[in-house]
Amino acid sequence: MGDFAYTIVTGKIRPLLEKIRTVGVPAKVGKPWLKTIGYTSSNDTSLVGVLKFIGFIDASGAPTSTWTAYRGAKHKAVLGAAIRNGYADLYAVYSDAHARSNTELGHVFSTSSTAGQPVIAKTVSTFKALVAEAEFAAEDEQNPVLHSGPLHAAPAQPAPASLQLPNMQNGPAVHIDIQIHISPESTAEQIDKIFESMAKHLYGRKDD
Repeated sequence: MGDFAYTIVTGKIRPLLEKIRTVGVPAKVGKPWLKTIGYTSSNDTSLVGVLKFIGFIDASGAPTSTWTAYRGAKHKAVLGAAIRNGYADLYAVYSDAHARSNTELGHVFSTSSTAGQPVIAKTVSTFKALVAEAEFAAEDEQNPVLHSGPLHAAPAQPAPASLQLPNMQNGPAVHIDIQIHISPESTAEQIDKIFESMAKHLYGRKDD
């Protein structure tokens, strides 16, 4: 687990991200470019390391395709994906790291650094400042499944049981593996309907 980037001017992260979306795309991001958009403090250069860490610029300082995508309408989602990628080691520990407390984040960051508490605190605040400007896809959106009301069917996954189609005794046996995911918001009536539908279409049962 490598060191995580941080800046001591976390309050400038939001306006810098806004600048990225509104000003022209530079050939290279560094101290000279920062000065042209009003970031003249020597401490502002630490923002370059943050942009590099989340993949907005490459090792040479040139803007990447992520930078370009961030200028589009779905900029918050682009930033969320960039954060997940840059902070992959953190997300390996907490899959919902963006929702974790400062204390939990601090424990993870401290294991990758020999720096003191002030640096760890800035690392946490840097991450939080980025997260505040991003949107994160729900877990089911990152691993797409088919949605149909309260019933979520996930294809190509191991099923708890195999069902044999009726009326196939004289031919090769055909098996269908089925797995269902029922939303916790589903009512008892909706759940009953799901299994009634399965009985009807899979077993040919009819209502009495």
